[in-house]
Amino acid sequence: MIMKFMKLTKKTLSVLAAFLLLTACDGYLDEPLENNKLSSDTDYTDTEQMNNYRIGAYATFYDLQWETFPIIAVRGDDVNAAGDQAPLIATDEYKYVASDWMPNSAWLNLYGDLFTFLGAMEEIEKYKEFAPNPAVADQYKAEIKVLYGFELLQISRMFGDILIPKTSLSDDLYNEPLRTHEEVMQYISDLMDEAIPLLPNLRPNQRTDIVGGVTKHTALAVKAWANLEISNWQAVADATDEIIGSNLFSLEANYYQLFKVPGKLNNENLLELQYSDYGTGSGASNGYLWDFFGPNKFEPAVPGENGGWGFWEPTIKYIQFMIDRDDEDRLVTSVLFTQAGIDSLEELNGAEDLPSYISNETLSGDVIGNTGPGAEEARALFSSGKHYLPSDQITPGRTGYSSGNNFRVIRYAQVLLMHAEAVAMGASSSEMTATEAVNLVRSRAGLSALGAVTIDQVLDEKYAELAMEWGTRFEDMVRHNKTSELNDIRRTYTAADRFLPYPTEQADILSQLQ
Repeated sequence: MIMKFMKLTKKTLSVLAAFLLLTACDGYLDEPLENNKLSSDTDYTDTEQMNNYRIGAYATFYDLQWETFPIIAVRGDDVNAAGDQAPLIATDEYKYVASDWMPNSAWLNLYGDLFTFLGAMEEIEKYKEFAPNPAVADQYKAEIKVLYGFELLQISRMFGDILIPKTSLSDDLYNEPLRTHEEVMQYISDLMDEAIPLLPNLRPNQRTDIVGGVTKHTALAVKAWANLEISNWQAVADATDEIIGSNLFSLEANYYQLFKVPGKLNNENLLELQYSDYGTGSGASNGYLWDFFGPNKFEPAVPGENGGWGFWEPTIKYIQFMIDRDDEDRLVTSVLFTQAGIDSLEELNGAEDLPSYISNETLSGDVIGNTGPGAEEARALFSSGKHYLPSDQITPGRTGYSSGNNFRVIRYAQVLLMHAEAVAMGASSSEMTATEAVNLVRSRAGLSALGAVTIDQVLDEKYAELAMEWGTRFEDMVRHNKTSELNDIRRTYTAADRFLPYPTEQADILSQLQ
């Protein structure tokens, strides 16, 4: 695959030009792109224009390039880099190559978003002077700060010590000092503290201006995640206490549908990337390139939906872990099985001992892998069910794999399990014990309650619940010095593997990275 590279050059970011190329969000998703262009008017007394910059920031956030998420999430023992995407395979095996295109592209994608967010906030600040209610401008900026904080978090999770841009001028990045991973996490935590008082005290799906937009609780979740990264257990518990104590969020009873169309804008979701095909079978649409996750051999129950690229494969280790604990609901949701994959599991378990619910036909009737000639040519034994939309939920006329689905980013289950981890590590909570938090998640999965949980049981629950989502497993094992779990026949983790090397193209132009 030929990729087009960009370098971070000494140019001023043109925020408005970027926004003109992006699809807006919320109600604006109901209209094609050409109906949502921004005015070039720079009259800052026309304060209604502020909302355009907020909308553009969300559109930028939703425009997640396909290669960024896999580089963030591939290094755990929950997923393999399948197929032939060499940079992803090298990253998965801790054989990092600084000149590889995928880490460089992820760096550029995320930093480009940060500059756009900063530019939007700078423009909103110019309107604020003339706004009838300046608090509106403050809320808009607070929403964008949360998007900024989330993406800064992902950059540092990948690369460790990084640069924190403070203005929309990329020139200014040359003068920023390199900040340690710990300093970046603290910066994000403090930034969320700035945003939290200015944000709506709602679930994202309760917002009427931008349905699914950032709220106070999204910011609290980002704060908790940043503090989890640096083992600041009490700060994690304090932030998750606020979310839990709001009584606004609940776990979706149907785990399978949580990741499908019925789970879009669910009461469980604190943050998601929103997409739409406008309910039409052709024409304008926006969405994530789900093909990356899909099986390349796919027989839809409702004809029309295409297969994918076969690059994202749940590990046999994860599948066996789930079988051993009889975690049926989450396993059949999280993993799509080919017949070849089932054969490999039968070799491990014995055909008569493999659970009857393991099938190459999904709960929606789609068949993974081919049943006819060429079935053995599937690129992966398994695919991610969390990134799969059944053919009976695809808008008639659309053919793209999983077309029209939203991308889940932060769920209440993650909040509960971050809370459980912090409390199990000694933090105090006024809302819920670690055992209560874990058992809420287990109950939704149809599993029996545990007694007083240990940190190992919390980490097992996170493995079961959050597999294939945002690299949680890798970070957990590193944070708790359990990195032997990451080793297999292909790779051996060492302390030097914690972060990716800076991309060569960036180190060449940013002296701080040298």
